[in-house]
Amino acid sequence: MHGGDAYATHDAFLDDLKNRTLRDPYGEGGVRWADTLRSELGEEYEIFTPQMPNKQNAAYEEWKIWFERHFEYLRDGVTLVGWSLGGIFFAKYLSENEVPFKVGSLYMLAAPFHSEDLHDVGCGDFVLDPELLAKLPEKVREIVLMHSKDDFVVPYDHALVYQTLLLTAELVTFEDKNHFLVEEFPELTAMIKKS
Repeated sequence: MHGGDAYATHDAFLDDLKNRTLRDPYGEGGVRWADTLRSELGEEYEIFTPQMPNKQNAAYEEWKIWFERHFEYLRDGVTLVGWSLGGIFFAKYLSENEVPFKVGSLYMLAAPFHSEDLHDVGCGDFVLDPELLAKLPEKVREIVLMHSKDDFVVPYDHALVYQTLLLTAELVTFEDKNHFLVEEFPELTAMIKKS
């Protein structure tokens, strides 16, 4: 599941629209690892990449509804990969709800964690209850946190908070993958194939 932006208020969203640096409207979007994951994993994997609603101003309830619409495609042992806001979404949803399938693996890539002690990256209403989150390992066979120390969107400290709450989670640290805005991510592919 891809990332997105979430805001505490509508005015904060409007301010960001007024001040955000524009990307080159004529430039190529570039290839990212998520675009090639299907070919990297091969035909033995079924891959669903739902486009979540309103990713420029994401609302948890909207993402929850849309995720639940995809349940008919998900089976026991499913591997979920959440990148950035997608990571905190899976953490929140799975810690607060039951699902009609067993989650095999959960990969949380550069997931933000909203806390007053951390640099706020704008989680909007994607806020986690630490007590519920701590019980997530009871619902998921394997949790892998992946974060890069040079992440310029979600600081590495966010991964350390998750690690303290998800005691059985594996933390995989990178030095040079920024916010995973990279063309290739062979480490993720290898871990998914191994799990």
